[in-house]
Amino acid sequence: MKPPYQITDKILKLVVSISEKLGEINATHLYKPPTELRKKNRIKTIQSSLEIEGNTLTEGQITALLENKRILAPKKDILEVQNAIKVYEQINSLNPNKIKDLEKAHGVLMEGLIKTAGKLRTKNVGIVKGSKVEHIAPSGSMVKGLMNDLFTYLKKMRTLY
Repeated sequence: MKPPYQITDKILKLVVSISEKLGEINATHLYKPPTELRKKNRIKTIQSSLEIEGNTLTEGQITALLENKRILAPKKDILEVQNAIKVYEQINSLNPNKIKDLEKAHGVLMEGLIKTAGKLRTKNVGIVKGSKVEHIAPSGSMVKGLMNDLFTYLKKMRTLY
């Protein structure tokens, strides 16, 4: 028996769109990893991200800080971890599509560590290893424009996919 309708391109596109939206809902609202797994992932992420920048705290020390326990470590390293924990607590209130929210997250991460926390860089910087310049970053005067270009590009990419 033949159905009393025809499956058109438009119907197929609508079915695909509905399926994608159901997948998004399932992914963001229904699946929640166990609390302990989320905590372990947070600790590993904080430790590995900060280790790249020279932070010496171990996963055990970061766990202790999360549990409001005291540890022996360099004050700067402790502050970096405490700031990262604060950002994690605020992450759901930040919009990844807004430069202002990126600056807000930067302000929390760098609070007490640098004077310009929460502001885009305006000075020139580079990486020096020994007596050799390894990398020169874009000029400080270019950063705001480059960040605007990046966010515009990301917005464009989101509309394509």
